[in-house]
Amino acid sequence: MKIIVHDTASAMLDMFRRPVAERPDALRELYRPLEGVMSAVLGEADLVGTHQRMGSGCRVDREDDRYLPAVRRMREAGVWPRIEEALAAAWERIDGAVPGVAHADTVHVVLVLGNPDDEHLTVRSGGYFGMGGFPGAIQLVMWPTETALAKIGYAAAHELHHNVRYANVVWNPATVTVGEQVVAEGLAEAFVRELAGEQAMGPWATALTGAELERSYRKVTAGIDVTGMGNLPPYVHGDATARLLGCEPVGLPDFAGYAAGLRIADAHLAATGLTAAASVALPAREVLTNAGVPTDA
Repeated sequence: MKIIVHDTASAMLDMFRRPVAERPDALRELYRPLEGVMSAVLGEADLVGTHQRMGSGCRVDREDDRYLPAVRRMREAGVWPRIEEALAAAWERIDGAVPGVAHADTVHVVLVLGNPDDEHLTVRSGGYFGMGGFPGAIQLVMWPTETALAKIGYAAAHELHHNVRYANVVWNPATVTVGEQVVAEGLAEAFVRELAGEQAMGPWATALTGAELERSYRKVTAGIDVTGMGNLPPYVHGDATARLLGCEPVGLPDFAGYAAGLRIADAHLAATGLTAAASVALPAREVLTNAGVPTDA
């Protein structure tokens, strides 16, 4: 696997020095490496529109004197080289655990600056998150909070686990289940823990504890066979994000599906003796069965 972490630091510094009217085209060029992969799955993808409407990305329709210093801080902190190092270690671990596993020949990685006023990014997500379910493409979004600066590389590793998984496991938007996504998220966070310890894990899978975790786990597992991509966000991301995406809430806190997924992944790992790396391509039903979660899927 060839992993290319694109130099979006230079591209963003150039973009924020341009007149506002030129910035959408500059952002479109920044996203160009992901365009082919995403369009092959989604059809013609408006990555610039998604960046601002739902992707928590920086604004390109106005001046903001916070943006240039933020990119400089990220560059000075060595964010891009650390992402490269984390991804190299992640791929080495997966390739060693499952020799010959299917994967994209080349994975393009694009990191973009987030919007510091976006609550989903800076409050719920600790300043960073990613999307890596399209084999060959990983998008990362961050605002340079202390947490994001420390953990963005681990988020990239989480997304690489997804990237390899969905080169092996079919994701059909019409038939995908809550079970598939929570298994994927739980295994990816368990994988981060394998690579770098519990302190490397994201807030998504670790924020819920005690009675709140128990209640959430019961509700998520009760909905494990809910089908269709548009029905997943309430169970996976929780009510606040569900509303953001125009979905009906089901009474769950932020990222409940990640916490439930980690619990499922841990039960599967304990029952089988496998690692999260070795489990990257396992069907969700197998993982759920190993974890003792009944499913009709």
